[in-house]
Amino acid sequence: MFRNETKIRVRYGETDQMGYVYYGNYAQYLEVGRVEWLRSFGVSYKSMEDSGIMLPVTQMHINYLKPARYDDQLTIVTRLKKNPMVKIIFDFEIFNEKKELLTTAEVTLVFIDMKKNKPTKAPQSLLDKLYCQI
Repeated sequence: MFRNETKIRVRYGETDQMGYVYYGNYAQYLEVGRVEWLRSFGVSYKSMEDSGIMLPVTQMHINYLKPARYDDQLTIVTRLKKNPMVKIIFDFEIFNEKKELLTTAEVTLVFIDMKKNKPTKAPQSLLDKLYCQI
């Protein structure tokens, strides 16, 4: 499915006493991957929120295979797992500069109508942009 790569450099404050990226920071890296994936289709979180749709995370599964370290340049590979409906599911791989696979993850988000505070279908504008890429 649709794929995007984003590069990010590990900052000192993102590491723990062992010099490894603190495990909680991976959620932020995955968010960067999702935001840039959407942006690559001309969609932003802000524009969705401005139109009354929010995307809370409902599930996150992360497999830590090898540690990332301070000053590593990471490549976050983000893929859409399947066509979005009410949910959108992303698969992730994070690699270091040596192209070693460090982390895999899957994140599920739900489209929420902010006025009704209830799940809703994926915005047609997003679907149109995805389907025009096929």
